[in-house]
Amino acid sequence: MSEFSRELERLAGLAGIEPGFTDYRGRRHALGEAELAGLLEACGHDTTTAAAVRAAADRLEAEEWIRVLPPVVALQAGRPAEADTVMIAPMLPLVHWEIACEDGGRLAGSGEPGAWPLAGERELGGLWYQRRRLSLPALPAGYHRLRLSRADGGALGSTLLVVAPERCHLPPFLAAGERCWGLSVQLYGLRSGRNWGIGDFTDLAGLAAAAAGLGADLVGLNPLHALFPEEPGRCSPYSPSSRLFLNPMYIDPEAVPEFATATPVRRSVAAPGFQRQLQALRATPRVEYAAVAAGKFSILRALYDWFLAEASAARRQAFEDFRTEGGEALERFARQPGSGSAPPRPGEARWHAWLQWVARDQLAAAAAAARAAGMRIGLYLDLAVGPDPGGAEVRAEPDVFVTAAGVGAPPDPLAPQGQDWGIPPSHPRRLREREYAPFIRLLRANMPAGGALRIDHVMALLRLWWVPRGRSSGAGGYVRYRLDELMAIVALESTRRQCLVVGEDLGTVPDEVRAAMAKFGMLSYRVLMFEREADGSFRPPAAYPFQSLVTPTTHDLPTLAGYWEGKDLALRAALGLYPDSAVPPEELAAREEARQALLQAMGEEGLLEAGSLAPEAVPTAAFAASAQLFAARSHAAILMLQAEDWLGETTPVNVPGTHASYPNWRRKLGAPWPEFMAAPGLHTLAARVNAARAGNGPDGNLET
Repeated sequence: MSEFSRELERLAGLAGIEPGFTDYRGRRHALGEAELAGLLEACGHDTTTAAAVRAAADRLEAEEWIRVLPPVVALQAGRPAEADTVMIAPMLPLVHWEIACEDGGRLAGSGEPGAWPLAGERELGGLWYQRRRLSLPALPAGYHRLRLSRADGGALGSTLLVVAPERCHLPPFLAAGERCWGLSVQLYGLRSGRNWGIGDFTDLAGLAAAAAGLGADLVGLNPLHALFPEEPGRCSPYSPSSRLFLNPMYIDPEAVPEFATATPVRRSVAAPGFQRQLQALRATPRVEYAAVAAGKFSILRALYDWFLAEASAARRQAFEDFRTEGGEALERFARQPGSGSAPPRPGEARWHAWLQWVARDQLAAAAAAARAAGMRIGLYLDLAVGPDPGGAEVRAEPDVFVTAAGVGAPPDPLAPQGQDWGIPPSHPRRLREREYAPFIRLLRANMPAGGALRIDHVMALLRLWWVPRGRSSGAGGYVRYRLDELMAIVALESTRRQCLVVGEDLGTVPDEVRAAMAKFGMLSYRVLMFEREADGSFRPPAAYPFQSLVTPTTHDLPTLAGYWEGKDLALRAALGLYPDSAVPPEELAAREEARQALLQAMGEEGLLEAGSLAPEAVPTAAFAASAQLFAARSHAAILMLQAEDWLGETTPVNVPGTHASYPNWRRKLGAPWPEFMAAPGLHTLAARVNAARAGNGPDGNLET
């Protein structure tokens, strides 16, 4: 091995870059020099010569030894622990320590570092460093500050102690072993006779109440993150401008308090021309984002002007309090909420802050409506894995995000060339140096109090597949993060918000991620279509772990009807996703085998009549109902069902990799929600789901 290769591997190891990866077939692949160099360059290191690489490695190694305390230490509440310290030998005769607790309390002590347990030692630049372990008392959950100082009072160093509870929050009824279910919807796709061409927070409140009437305990939503107001066509909720703020397109203008008194605005809305425009927007099968934005923001702007001129002192003060609470993060976002391609206009920051205030109030009202209707969890929100590289979140934290790389996935059966989602990763070292402040803000902005949060691609807490800009997805590699520290923060914020957490752990999941999820009480995300045994059979309901959420299918997969009829395969062929623009015979065969295996599994549960186990003999509607009931019988704590499957939709919400050829994130549901939620057939299905979840009667008997 050349000197360059040796130093490259050393630097990669210090930077957290894994030397290789195991593919979906179980084969091990080592990263070559080109891949390692590309990832290191994305991290900001010079890899042009062996000397440059060696110097960078020496710097990283030195950083770990010249600081007395690491940036963050993760501990468990109520248990004595140790923190690694670094001292120069010979040791100081005496070192004082002090812990400033979050609640204002203080703990202090002192000791001789030479007597502390030795954890490692190293010579650097003619100095001998020793890593010693300082014993710490048991601490309550929270963020505390440990400081070390010399006997003369001179500061030595400090660290953030993240003291986590044992587990994430779990609602008492789930902790007692009960199971529940909920409804998943794409909020923008909700139709109603009153919205303005896009589902809004008033629709959400009504839908939640209706779902609660059917027995549902939660409503799952697409990410509600802020997108790009100046470019409404950029509508992917998984590539937002900022995950810290909401998409104001979901505001219901008629529910803004000022609307009741703003007579000129009400006249504008009631005008025949405007009403015709709204009717046309409601009738379209897809959300016409540009037209919706034009109409909605024109009225919201007028309401904002009315607010400035006519709002009561109390309401104006409430807005100012919101701005104060939002602090610098809100002000930065409000100055340029989108791509920032155009300079901000004077006075616009206040307007965009007002939109966020209104959106937060309306989302809170929807959550309150869900709980008032009897939902025991309420809103189940979704946190995207990252922001768009040109958006406000990246612009606000340029030192944290690595724009020279994109997040993706290594090659797999669905994407043989690998995936690059175009989302910039966070820099693991810089994020840690910031004591994870951006990550903590992100959780607080997205965890609904008393609700639930889905963390998309939860493996990001351990590692992310980085793809250097300009390179193919397969030329990437995994970069590691501090799973112990990030999970501790998730657990702490979860208990504080009383928010259940679900980790989306589909695909190749390292054992340590699943172990950490189990340890911290984070629910696993199970999709019926993927839950198969080694022999190809589908996992029976009794085999699902309780600490999980199960769903028959998802927004990135075909609907149940589309799957059963093979329309997803035909669509992929039409979109040119197969080499010969035709469904490969092996895929057709695999689908037929899967359909038969599903029928076999459902038949064994008594969900289909004997003698009707040939796929061609089972109507689509019967299959969809049986698949939902099959999932409902699972031992998983939570079941999520999709509105698309209640309506028999055959076209998917999103086809990954087709942003230019398929209308992703635009399709509306086929009927207004008040109509399909009142359908007798749905009430029958809901009753059977309730019985299955409760374990009562023929539909709930897991031994059937």
